[in-house]
Amino acid sequence: MSVVTDSPVWRPFTQHALQPGAFKIARAEGAWLEAEDGARFLDAISSWWVITHGHRHPAIMQAIREETERLDQIIFAGFTHEPAEALARRLVALTPPGLDYVFYSDSGSTCVEVAIKMALGFWRNRGEARTRIVALEHGYHGDTIGTMSVGARSPFNAPYEPLLYEVSRIPFPARGRAQETLDALERACRDRPAALLVEPLILGAGGMLFYRAETLAEMQRICARYDVLFIADEVMTGFGRTGTLFACEQAGVVPDIACYAKGLTGGALPLAVTMCKREIFEAHLSPERARAFFHSSSYTANPIACAAALANLDVWATGEPAARVAALCDMQATRLARFTSDTRFSNVRQLGIITALDLNIVQGGYLSTIALDLMRFFNARGLLLRPLGPTLYVFPPYCIEAAELDLVYDAISEAADRFGGSA
Repeated sequence: MSVVTDSPVWRPFTQHALQPGAFKIARAEGAWLEAEDGARFLDAISSWWVITHGHRHPAIMQAIREETERLDQIIFAGFTHEPAEALARRLVALTPPGLDYVFYSDSGSTCVEVAIKMALGFWRNRGEARTRIVALEHGYHGDTIGTMSVGARSPFNAPYEPLLYEVSRIPFPARGRAQETLDALERACRDRPAALLVEPLILGAGGMLFYRAETLAEMQRICARYDVLFIADEVMTGFGRTGTLFACEQAGVVPDIACYAKGLTGGALPLAVTMCKREIFEAHLSPERARAFFHSSSYTANPIACAAALANLDVWATGEPAARVAALCDMQATRLARFTSDTRFSNVRQLGIITALDLNIVQGGYLSTIALDLMRFFNARGLLLRPLGPTLYVFPPYCIEAAELDLVYDAISEAADRFGGSA
């Protein structure tokens, strides 16, 4: 296979002493990646959860080409452009009612940072000293300083501990333990924090941990009762992943602030938005310049990325993606069923198009070498799967076919034989 081993590139989440090479991909289409030498990989994790309809969706690619003939990048302070204006109007109409303002950024981490800063600015401008954030145990919200702070403490952020601020952490609402979470949240809210930040329904990098929509709804009700802002991090869950367009829909929840990225452009280009209710915006609206919202990036509302997002919304408007999501949910359920009584696995689970199961092995934990061994095993079979320690998950683009899913689940079964899964 075409593997690069002499590159000066420092790759993300990679220990180069253990993973010295990288597959050099030359082409991508649909659910497949193709290396320079023709080797193919079925992208069963949507290239880190970003690709929705499939690689290089024709309508999105065409929109990108056309926009490059008009605009590249322009300043977004004091200037604007139609792709950003049109996209903002479309998003306000599409997202839960009440999210009336759109702030552009360029990544999941950044849009969550924006949400935290909005919440703190809201209370400061109202003259209230409320600065603490409440977050879920095992959560992950990004790798910038602010988002590491609200995420779980782990070996990933241990070197940066001196830079991280403290948050109030409540337990994950595991099955049968939701009341503990709700009680802890109520206690935390009595101390008048600024906001609760949650990944709705599923904690992704925390191990594909699922919780009930009813619990999410009750968490939002507690926040409303104590006048605590509710922030939904839908960076991963947005645009169909949980079976509905947005995860909050399943709980009937309208966040005060919501974060969307990844699938916003169909995964084609980096773009993110933080959306908020009117009162958040109006708390920063003042003749005093010091009350302005001081955040930006050089590429805020890049016109080409906005054009890709508009094309993505056009694709969703056809109804075809929703039908594909429904079909994929069923296909996933059918194939996962073979493992529900398989003693080599535990906690076999599904939410929308996402499935996960834990391999029963002695070696455990995200940093154990089993994850690398499994990754190599799947790569050798032409599959892109990236286990979270012993947790295997399937997170495919919506265009994947039944026969392609069979390749994935057959390989998962074979991996259990190879790596000794047992009850």
